[in-house]
Amino acid sequence: MWSHRSWPGHSLPSGERLRHYASWCDAVEGNTTFYATPTRDTVASWAAQTGAGFRFVLKLPKVVTHERRLTDADEPLHAFLDAIEPLGPRVHALWIQLPGSFAPADVPTLGRFLAQLPASHRYAVEVRHPAFFTEPRATRLLEETLTGASAEWIPFDTTAFFSRPPTSDAERDAWMKKPRVPLRSVALTDRPIVRYLGRDDDTRTVQGWQRWVEVTADWLREGRSPTMFVHTPDNADAPRLARRFHDEVRAHVPGLDPLPEPVSVEPLTLF
Repeated sequence: MWSHRSWPGHSLPSGERLRHYASWCDAVEGNTTFYATPTRDTVASWAAQTGAGFRFVLKLPKVVTHERRLTDADEPLHAFLDAIEPLGPRVHALWIQLPGSFAPADVPTLGRFLAQLPASHRYAVEVRHPAFFTEPRATRLLEETLTGASAEWIPFDTTAFFSRPPTSDAERDAWMKKPRVPLRSVALTDRPIVRYLGRDDDTRTVQGWQRWVEVTADWLREGRSPTMFVHTPDNADAPRLARRFHDEVRAHVPGLDPLPEPVSVEPLTLF
């Protein structure tokens, strides 16, 4: 998302909120595309509000991944690919989030689907079936399939979140909805993508991401270009926390460029 009622840019007109968000962070998860394919005009407005180096990680529509389960989905897939064309190089990766019922036995279907996708995009897959994390044979099968297609495996790290019982309504809601899978921190490509869920308490969120500071710094030293998304149960402080994570990584890799300086939403005055 790039708009939240608790974020500074929320007071701006809806057509300006992405521009403001892009002054805080240089990447965004495109989760709304899971529910509906946007119009080309809408996508063109996203491009107009962001620089060429801004990263969109856009989720494929659920009709492709969940309803048709990567089979006989040419029409909605092509409609989606056509709609996002105005973003050009801003499309960092297309995010294929698969349902928890998508099991190791379904990996050949994934392989066939990846093989038919256009080479003009990069692809990253998120799985939630526990076998992919606990059964070495299933892990190896998925890694080989993804590597063969030059696709990444997106880990969604919820281990810090599930380490303690929930203490707020937002945490209780996330407790019921978020996947509980083992930690994974292996990159398959030069563009790893990580999703991290912390807690309402900043201290616990920061404690939980320390392993990712080290991993991300190592990836940068290896010449990779990682993208890290920081979530909390209510996401109220997510942009600020994302910037803090970036600063912690820069302390390990001083050559990493800083994030842009946030643009104020307050009008300029003479006094």
